[in-house]
Amino acid sequence: MSAENDVDFAEPQRVTRKRAASSTVDNAMEVEYRGIAGEKSQNAPLKKKQRSAVDVRKVPVPAHRYTPLKESWLKIFTPIVENLQLQVRFNLKSRNVEIRSSSETPDIANLQKAADFVRAFVYGFEVEDALALLRLDNLFIETFEIKDVKTLRGDHLSRAIGRLAGKGGRTKFTIENVTKTRIVLAESKIHILGSYQNIQVAMKAVCNLILGSPPSKVYGQLRNVASRLGERL
Repeated sequence: MSAENDVDFAEPQRVTRKRAASSTVDNAMEVEYRGIAGEKSQNAPLKKKQRSAVDVRKVPVPAHRYTPLKESWLKIFTPIVENLQLQVRFNLKSRNVEIRSSSETPDIANLQKAADFVRAFVYGFEVEDALALLRLDNLFIETFEIKDVKTLRGDHLSRAIGRLAGKGGRTKFTIENVTKTRIVLAESKIHILGSYQNIQVAMKAVCNLILGSPPSKVYGQLRNVASRLGERL
């Protein structure tokens, strides 16, 4: 064949996998970009209805507090709903007092205040004493067990509980009046309601009684502490 008849045949271009992959990515990015720009996109996810989040607090109620809760429900229900503008109910299935916020709740901190109020009643405090948690901001509840102070079993544990209560509850009442706190003895658990400083004083007296100190010695220490607190105030 002559040189004139020679024709250079161009080889077909091969599309590599990398180019094919990049082209698909470009197309996908283009679709997404169009969706962002405002045009309709087939891959755009459907928008779900936005629901307003509602905060909930649940306070479990033991079996031995069902009857007191039922009897005092109106006293518990009224301040939570009227003063704190919250919603409250007792769930019979889960045995929990459920408290949640509403659109009329002025402050979300009221939710925690109401939960502390109900929890104090469940621990065994009177409603009138637990109401102080709603009125004052510097009140707390401290809970501990006798075994946290000293490991006692059997009759030794019973005698320690007896020292804490005293004859007719005299020892417990004396500690409450001097330290301006409220104390609940629930078997081996001890709950103290009051300000931080007063709780520390009451805890020291309770721990000394658990360790075996006679009540007369504890009374003397409480008088000294009470006089110091009075001088500071």
